[in-house]
Amino acid sequence: MQNKIKIASFFTGAGGLDLGFEKAGFEVTWANEFDKTIWKTFEHNFPHTKLDKRSIVNIPSSDVPDSFGIVGGPPCQSWSEAGAGRGINDSRGKLFFEYIRILKEKEPLFFLAENVSGILSARHKDAFESILKEFKSLNYNVTYHLLNANDFNVPQDRKRVIIVGYHKKMNTTFQPPKEINPKPILKNAIWDLRLAKPTKEKNYANDPAELQCENHEYMTGDFSTMYMSRNRVRSWNEPSFTIQAGGRHAPIHPQAPKMKFIEQNKRIFLPGKEKLYRRLTVRECARIQTFPDHFSFKYDRVADGYKMIGNAVPVEFAKNLANVIYKDVLNYLKPTIKVFEIKKEKVNAI
Repeated sequence: MQNKIKIASFFTGAGGLDLGFEKAGFEVTWANEFDKTIWKTFEHNFPHTKLDKRSIVNIPSSDVPDSFGIVGGPPCQSWSEAGAGRGINDSRGKLFFEYIRILKEKEPLFFLAENVSGILSARHKDAFESILKEFKSLNYNVTYHLLNANDFNVPQDRKRVIIVGYHKKMNTTFQPPKEINPKPILKNAIWDLRLAKPTKEKNYANDPAELQCENHEYMTGDFSTMYMSRNRVRSWNEPSFTIQAGGRHAPIHPQAPKMKFIEQNKRIFLPGKEKLYRRLTVRECARIQTFPDHFSFKYDRVADGYKMIGNAVPVEFAKNLANVIYKDVLNYLKPTIKVFEIKKEKVNAI
C-alpha cells in the first residue's frame, strides 16, 4: 500500500474538493458530475480519474467503485440565503437523499458533505435535522461544523457547513483542524495580476495568448440594482467577499475605492473613479479560491468559468479538512497496512 487512500467524489464540479483531498494524500479514482459545461475542465485537470457524467439519480451504487471515503457538495442553491431558499422542497435539495442512498449501499469508512451556511437557517431547521437523522442512521458518528474558509488559508470570507461522518467501527469522530494565522488577504493572492483584460463581445472568452495568464479576463456589462445596494469592494489588506457562482456578482477589484453610500440599499461608484471599478477576473477568483495557476478552466462563455469557480470548495480549505481525515483514517488502517506489508515481504522473500 502506498498510503494513497482511494475515494469517490459526487457533485464534483471543477474539482476543488477533489484537489484538496489529493493534496492531503488521497486519490480520487472516480468522480460524478452531471453539468456538461464542466466536463472538459475536470477531465483536463484530473486525467487519472474516471468521470461518470450521469445524474446521481441514475447511478446505481454497484457502478460506484469501492473506496475508503465518499466526498461531495450536493447543490447549494436551494439552501442559499441569497436565493429562493426552497431547501428540501427543491429538486436540487432532494439530491442530498441520493447522496445518502449511495452512502447506505456502499458504506465507506468516512464521508464529507459541504454546503452553504443557509442550510442552518431557521426556515430549514426541520429539513436539516431530517438530513442529519438520515446520515446518523447509517452507522456513522456524524458531526457538523460551521467554518469560515478564511481561517484555513483562504483569502476570502466564506462560511460553509461541513458534515463529516466516520464509520462507527473507527471509534472516533471528526474534529475540525486548528485555525491558521495570520489570515490571508487579497494582496497575498492577486497583487501580481494587475494586467487584466475584459472579455470579448457578449462575454465570450479571449484567445489565451492575449492574456497575462490563462483565464485572466473579466466579465463586462451593467451592474444590477441588487449589486449596487451594497459595497462590493474589499481593500488589498482585507480578505475577499465570498466568490459566488456568477460573474455578474463577482466582487470588484481592490484597486477601486469603497462604494459611496447614498441611502439604504443604494450605493454608487465614487464619482471620478468609475474606471477603477471592474469585476475580478476568472483567474483572480480562482486564486482567491486557492486553485493553482496550472489548473486550467475550459469555457467558451466566461460565465461558465465564474460558475465553476464559485461553486467549488476552496482547495486549501478542502486540504486542511482532508489532512485531519487522512490522519484519522490512516490511524484506523495502520494494523491492516502492517499485516499487508509483512505478507508482501514474505512473498518477495520466496
